[in-house]
Amino acid sequence: MPACDRTGDNCKCTYPGCPRRGNCCQCVAYHRERGEATACFFSAEGERSYDRSLQHLMRDRGIGL
Repeated sequence: MPACDRTGDNCKCTYPGCPRRGNCCQCVAYHRERGEATACFFSAEGERSYDRSLQHLMRDRGIGL
């Protein structure tokens, strides 16, 4: 895996103490391994639940299954 450098302070993740906050490639890799979406895909309200499941993302975005 290529080196992942910090990408900035525009990260939408509000999870306290997240070691990947502000490092998009680490965040994407972490959540992808778990079948989850990253905070930046959710609305502000949806992100605050810390539920990163794809099912929650669909509900958050109003997409029916």
